[in-house]
Formats: sequence, structure tokens, C-alpha cells
Amino acid sequence: MPHTFYFYDLETSGIKPRESRIMQFAGQRTNAALEPIGEPDNILIRLTDDVLPEPDAIVLTGITPQQTLQDGISEPEFLRYFHDNIATPYTVFVGFNTIRFDDEFMRQLHYRNFYDPYEWQWMDNRSKWDLLDVVRMTRALRPEGIVWPVDAKGAAVNRLEMLAKSNKLIHDKAHDAESDVLASIELAKLIRDKQPKLFAFLFEIRDKKAVEKIIRGGPFVYTSGRYDSEFQKTTIACVLGEHPMQSGSYLVYDLRYDPEVYAALSGEELAKQFSAWGRDEPKLPVKNLALNRCPAVAPLGVLDPKSSERLGIDMAVIEKNYKKLTQSDLYDRLRGIVEKDTTTRRISGEIDYDTVDGMIYAGFVNDSDKQKMKTVRQSKANQLVDFEPDFSDQRLSKMLLLYKARQFPSILTDHERVLWEAYRQKVLIEGGNNSKLAKFSNRLHELAIQYSADKNKRYILEELQLYAQSIVPL
Repeated sequence: MPHTFYFYDLETSGIKPRESRIMQFAGQRTNAALEPIGEPDNILIRLTDDVLPEPDAIVLTGITPQQTLQDGISEPEFLRYFHDNIATPYTVFVGFNTIRFDDEFMRQLHYRNFYDPYEWQWMDNRSKWDLLDVVRMTRALRPEGIVWPVDAKGAAVNRLEMLAKSNKLIHDKAHDAESDVLASIELAKLIRDKQPKLFAFLFEIRDKKAVEKIIRGGPFVYTSGRYDSEFQKTTIACVLGEHPMQSGSYLVYDLRYDPEVYAALSGEELAKQFSAWGRDEPKLPVKNLALNRCPAVAPLGVLDPKSSERLGIDMAVIEKNYKKLTQSDLYDRLRGIVEKDTTTRRISGEIDYDTVDGMIYAGFVNDSDKQKMKTVRQSKANQLVDFEPDFSDQRLSKMLLLYKARQFPSILTDHERVLWEAYRQKVLIEGGNNSKLAKFSNRLHELAIQYSADKNKRYILEELQLYAQSIVPL
């Protein structure tokens, strides 16, 4: 059976998947030739009254909480529609930066509504892909035929709205999910038409086994957002070894850098530099490559002289560094550091109502609990009143009250209502100046000053103020 693409995009109440919520979902199915199939989806999803949105996010999208309450559907209603009409067999879910952002929100949405967080992307021959790294690698290796935008300082920029504008693609409104979906489809067509071989190659290696075959064969071309813009986010890397704490992941080394520089570092200095990614300080040229995140990798054979010159790659230096690395003990020294770093970032085993939403990665749910989860999501409100399944996973026991309170508040018992209000009090207003409400109010005030002359944004900020007043516990 031939695959179809489903291009999708989200607008959310903030940038943290474990705390924020999807407010708008938009998508369009296409065939393998990127021709639309059927009508697009454009759905608002109601916020629940334990969520204060980030004001900056709402100002950016223009979607107020009140709009979601008036015109939206609930999360369970959306998921039923999603699984009946969108997550069909042989669907490839694709978008622009979906793997690092939108997919995370979709997993959280499934998790807190008693669905398996992962099956929607792999069961029944479904899969995922992401255009962002396709764009980055195309720009790095085969830029011909496409207009590549830069910022005011002349630095490369790969934002969807700027790519669309530079190449005269359809994109009526940035930060609107439906408009972003249409722009993503047009961008995919552009890359396919101008660089068909690279486009087809990157589509085929979205499979984990295909990625592993490339990276285990020695040095390889690797494009990642973690690498420098100066070199188009692209380098020559090699595998150091398997990630000691994450199955299906590898630690990879950037061969632009001489490994002897790091041989003299103490364990403490190595640890500091390993965890320095994202900060403006010296960092170890080692990062995690997850096979299941569609990394943009390619054999060295894709490098032509023009690409090597554009990317500042000197193969003599690369080969020299690779030889040194094979004779070093860097991986052995890193194993303990990575194990400790990963362990300290794990979620605490203590489960409470205010922590359970963030515990999606604390373990997989067993088959027995999955059957009980199915019963929960298929039950009507009145069937959940006295429903107390004996979950073996204690996360699910805590989540059931939250699920009922968010979606069917009228069925709560007096005791459950007390627990729900205590939970809302804790997540919204506990913490004084560090509470969500305090931070929300302070940011509203700052934005009101910033946009004092903008009538539309002032209206949005006023709506946010009214919404906060309507949900915050007395």
C-alpha cells in the first residue's frame, strides 16, 4: 500500500510540552507526489482551567483561551477524531520542526488522555519525518535552485516564514497552524523539484536501521541544529559509542576538533563541557544522536568540492582527527559522566497530582494497563463516576482524577473536588512571586507597556487578564 503524507502544525499555549497545551491543530494529507487529498483540518482545542497560557505565545498566535472555549472541542474529542480520520495506516506525519516540538506536544496529549504516547507514529506502518533538517542539509550540500534567506547580519536563517517569502511560496499568515501547513507543503515541493535525489534520500533514511547503517560505517556527514551556523549546521562526525543510558542513541564526535585537546581535561572539566550545549561557553564536541528522530546524515560520498569548501571541511584534518580519536579513551571517560548526567535529570519517582503530567518518560505502560486505559477513554462521563481500575502503573491512578476533572468536572465527588481544587491552587498560585500566576501577571504588565499603541495586541492582553481572573482559585 502506498504511503501518504500528513503535514501538520500546532499552535500552543506555551513552549513547554509537559505544562502547555495544544490550542490549534491543522493538517493536510497529500499523496506521495505531494498533491492534496481531501479537505484540510483546522481544529481549536479547549483549554482546561488548570492551565495559564504564556502571554507571549498568545500575542504571537492571536488565539485567545476564550476562542478555544467558544469554538473548540475537548482533548478526548479531538483524539477520537485524530485516530478515526488522521492516524490511518501508512501515514507519514511530517512538518517543519515537528519532531522536536509538535510531536512532543502530541505525545503529551495522548499520555494525559489515556492513549499510548507513541503508537500513533509507528503502528500500522505509520512513520514520521521532519522538513527542518531536510532544509538544513539541502542548504549545506545542494543549495542550487533555492533562494536562501539571511538575517540583517548576513547569517543564514532557516525559518519557515522567511523561506516562504524568499521563494515566493504561499504563506498568508505566520504562526497560524493552517497557513504554516500549506507553506510546509510548498517548501517540500520546492526541495523535491530542485534537489530530487537528496530529497528522496533523506525520506528513505527516516528509518532507524537506514540511519544506523550510515553512522556505523565510519565518519559521516551530519546536519544538526546543535552545530554552528557558520558551517550551515553541518559537519563530519563519527560514532564514539552507544549512549549508555538511552537505547537507540549514540554519542557522536565532531571531527572538526582535535580530540587531543580534550585528553588533558579532568573529569570535572569534561563533565562541564559536555553539559554546556546551549550556553555561550566552551563545550565538548560530542552530542547525542537518536536514531528515531530522523537525523539528517549522509555518507561522505555526498560531499563534492564545492560543498567541502562552503562548509570549511578539510578532509586531511578530518582523517587525522578520526585516527587520533580511534586511539583515545574519550568514550570510556565519558560513559560515567553521561550516566551521572542522565540520572540527575530523571524525574523523581515520587508521584503526585502536580508531578504526574511530567512523568511521560518514567516508563512504558504494560499491556494489562493499556486495556484499562482503553476502557477509560471509551467510557462516557456517567460510567466514570465509580470507575476505579486497579492500575499497576501508579501514574495512571493519579491521572484518572485529573482526566475526570478536566473533561467531566460535573461527575466529581465532593472529595475529588477538594483534591482537584487543591491541585489547581498548587499549580497556579502556590509559590508567591515565583508562582505561575505571579509570572503571568508580571509578563502581562510588561507586554501591556510594550504594546500600548497596538490596539489588537492590547485586546488580546485584556482577554488574557479576564481569562486568568475566571480560572484562578479564590
